[in-house]
Amino acid sequence: MFIKQIEKESLTKLLQVVVGIVERKQMVPILSNVLIEKVGEKLRFITTDLEIQIATHLGGVEQTGADTAITVSAKKLQDILKVSPEGSKVSLDIQDGKLLIKVNKSKFTLQTLPAQDFPRVLEQLDQATEVQIEQGQLKKLLGMAQYAMAQQDIRYYLNGMLLVIDKDQLKLIATDGHRLALVSSKLKKEYSKCEVILPRKTINELIKLLNNTEEKIVFNLTENQARMTFSEITLITKVIDGKFPDYERVIPKYTNHLTLNRVEILQTLQRVAILSNEKFRGVRFVLTEKNLRVISNNNEQEEAQEDIETDYQGAALDVGFNVNYLMDGLNNITTPTVTLSFGDPNSSILITVPGNDEFKYIIMPMRI
Repeated sequence: MFIKQIEKESLTKLLQVVVGIVERKQMVPILSNVLIEKVGEKLRFITTDLEIQIATHLGGVEQTGADTAITVSAKKLQDILKVSPEGSKVSLDIQDGKLLIKVNKSKFTLQTLPAQDFPRVLEQLDQATEVQIEQGQLKKLLGMAQYAMAQQDIRYYLNGMLLVIDKDQLKLIATDGHRLALVSSKLKKEYSKCEVILPRKTINELIKLLNNTEEKIVFNLTENQARMTFSEITLITKVIDGKFPDYERVIPKYTNHLTLNRVEILQTLQRVAILSNEKFRGVRFVLTEKNLRVISNNNEQEEAQEDIETDYQGAALDVGFNVNYLMDGLNNITTPTVTLSFGDPNSSILITVPGNDEFKYIIMPMRI
């Protein structure tokens, strides 16, 4: 017997940690598999897409026989566990090169591939910079910037997030060329300066896996690779080799400021966006003394507009922005108020949080 009577919920939790990077259709079949290892009383699950490797384990597992390992389809194993009754006990056994799964009165026999063929990521972490931060703090910071990452940009270095360690400051910066989000936080000790670009897929997995707790995550960073260790999870990832844009040069210094209730402006944008052009998603901000008018229209000659009373005293301004970009920023911060800062009709908008210099979100203007 390979593994005896493990709770379905424990097995499901292990698999959920690692399965996010697995794609069902792979040119290399073993990359669709999860490596299952029995090492003493530990059960270890590992997956990889050759760029990222995620490993986690469970201790105190009842098992018999020598240490062993096998790889099996991650999605099929996940589907079997998903439809098994709550509270079920699961047994795993290797028979004739196949994995036999028993759940109550059900039996499933899955094809396997040899564990020795599984392409583990080789760690390249000599002279790595080690940094610690609370998981909950990092999860919050990642959420405040991740939406600005590019998705499949030919400028490959934009398809991720820049992580900067500078003395006792952690900065996270994401941009797709049309907008830029920057968030920073103070660390509990000083470190030597370090910059890496973490891939988009790595950032998305981190956001899913991190807990909202004070438990620590430990980063080991080099110019080629990063390792993150937290909550019985080890995530190893390649870093993107490229020159990230000079983000500090992009941040404007404006004198026209407007402080608004965050929920009020967000709800206004949601209503006005209904009649925006489906392709370009533009809205106009028309600023006059003590008033902000938000306007949208579309190809059917339909129009929406809404006025918000403000304390604005600056010059009149008429400027357009992508409404989805505006709502992304407002949806991913939780403060009661936000400050919008403006230049001229051809300048970007800067969104910040009153009394907090650690969040900046810049959106380029658009012609409407």
